[in-house]
Amino acid sequence: MTMLLASTLLPLLRWMDPERAHSLALQGLALSLAGRDRTTDDPRLQVTVLGKRFSNPLGLAAGFDKNAVAIAGLSAIGFGFVETGTVTPRPQAGNPRPRLFRLTEDRAVINRMGFNNAGLQAYVARLKARRMGGVPVGANVGINKEGAEPLRDYPALVQAVAPHADYVVVNVSSPNTPGLRDLQGEDRLRDILQAINAAVPNRPPLLVKLAPDLADAGLAAIVEACISERVDGLIISNTTISRPPGLKSPQVSQPGGLSGAPLFPLSTAVLRRVAEIAAGRLVLIGVGGVFSGADVLAKLRAGASLVQLYSGFAYGGPAMIPRLKRELLTALQEAGFPDVTAAIGADLRS
Repeated sequence: MTMLLASTLLPLLRWMDPERAHSLALQGLALSLAGRDRTTDDPRLQVTVLGKRFSNPLGLAAGFDKNAVAIAGLSAIGFGFVETGTVTPRPQAGNPRPRLFRLTEDRAVINRMGFNNAGLQAYVARLKARRMGGVPVGANVGINKEGAEPLRDYPALVQAVAPHADYVVVNVSSPNTPGLRDLQGEDRLRDILQAINAAVPNRPPLLVKLAPDLADAGLAAIVEACISERVDGLIISNTTISRPPGLKSPQVSQPGGLSGAPLFPLSTAVLRRVAEIAAGRLVLIGVGGVFSGADVLAKLRAGASLVQLYSGFAYGGPAMIPRLKRELLTALQEAGFPDVTAAIGADLRS
């Protein structure tokens, strides 16, 4: 099956329950049924950060492939990197269904999945079995809803995935696990990071994923805590519990985290603010509402070195990835940037 055909079949999946459709799409990717992007990435798209060379800055955000079952299929369709997870120490079913909702009119999604996953043991086995030398793969880790001890669990998670991942993400920002976002506070986050550093002194790059709903007053303290505790980067941002004005879908009142196009202004504004505070001391990954090459460029200009997709990919399918790369090259040229690296943080410099 070609990537274009796989994307053409997406409207059929949209007649299904969203979670069932996602499961089928993931199974297809796991079987490499989505085809392969056989083109070589333009050198102007290359980014070197976190000790790795990324042939292009487009990555898949965590949450799509929670159990690392489709790394090969996702890597084949043109992503520059793939982030798997969120994985928790023990398997858990997540929140009751229905818990995933399409806001088609708004090009958005609301989810309250609740870290449903098969657990750390199965996840690590799949990471170990993957073919090395492909696109960089990230491991996103979180804690169980019940029986969690963050100071015990996060270090153990990082220690388990570290030998098999190109970078590790500490997820303290999902709105769907009670109390998780409280761990973003400066003191609690610092304690977690110190525990990770003590348990795993030699590790791949460590990143923290933040919510877009943090008060501006506390943002600087959180960023500085991450820098002082040897975090390598931040992912900005997770889903939002806010509901921007103007949403049209009847599903808008569903509780959970909102992603997709309505998240773009908020997540990009927070990205720009974090980039100003970090002042080049952290690698930033921008995510939230990316649907076009112009959106990718806006994230880069706001300070991101890499950009992730989730809802846009769910709507656009595999053919979206080569399209975004073509659009990004055009957007770079029109803006006068010779390559991606030159665009990173351009809005801050101006």
